[in-house]
Amino acid sequence: MTAETVAKVVDSRHARGRRHCDNQIKFFTITEVADRLGVATRTVRRWIKAGELVVHRIGGVVRIAESDLRAFLALHRDGI
Repeated sequence: MTAETVAKVVDSRHARGRRHCDNQIKFFTITEVADRLGVATRTVRRWIKAGELVVHRIGGVVRIAESDLRAFLALHRDGI
């Protein structure tokens, strides 16, 4: 998403009277992470088992916080 696109989304939210809440944590399922990264769910589960990707287990449900996914991606960036 470009900065221009983000600005348009923010402007449209404010125009409708909605407030954007920055303190909300976004969580993803294993399937959502796999789809976003273009890998198999098995690969994501391997990263979790190896301790490379942090997960939160809530009532037996596994979720990945957006911030944890960003940290994982930053550590696995090419050239580092």
